[in-house]
Amino acid sequence: NEVAKAIGMDSRIGSKFLKASVGFGGSCFQKDILNLVYIAKSYGLNEVADYWEQVIIMNDHQKSRFSKKIVSTLYNTVSDKKIAFLGWAFKKDTNDTRESAAIYVADQLINEQAKISIFDPKVEEKQVLYDLNYLETRTNDENISHITVYNEPYEACKNAHAIAILTEWDEFKSYDWKKIYNDMKKPAFIFDGRNILDGNKLTQIGFIYQAIGS
Repeated sequence: NEVAKAIGMDSRIGSKFLKASVGFGGSCFQKDILNLVYIAKSYGLNEVADYWEQVIIMNDHQKSRFSKKIVSTLYNTVSDKKIAFLGWAFKKDTNDTRESAAIYVADQLINEQAKISIFDPKVEEKQVLYDLNYLETRTNDENISHITVYNEPYEACKNAHAIAILTEWDEFKSYDWKKIYNDMKKPAFIFDGRNILDGNKLTQIGFIYQAIGS
């Protein structure tokens, strides 16, 4: 956040779109970058193409790094452990899940045999299942056996070993985190992939809180 703030003070750059996170999603941004890669290569500008391609590579790495952090923090195994995902859409205030970071983080954790519970205010179960099936990592039945989509957040987090914040929904900030903590397995972990929660407050409640960049 300090790096983003410093860079954002340059008026030629601005402070928007500089916040650290688990990775960007959506259909347009990645497509536009890949178009730049294609155009650069078509003009023989291979170094320029490589530069822009690294943006995609690092974005993919950020998602993988986040999932690996969850596994390593939970004592190097998430097998049969409940991980609650708050958020599935690629950004807040939409039900658009295209290229959402949550899809890829979930896919990697399911590979580790985690049980994923999901709550997103605007995303339905059929969309979550469609997103995972689209990756063709495993069968539909296998995906179904590893995910549960809830209509409210408290049930999604109940008896969870950890919570992962994947979308920056404003409502997440106002949840009764003491209640959530009391209903979770202990130690209770929060992995804030959007850096939207008050880490100090959550730590005082009893959570082991980890944010991007910490």
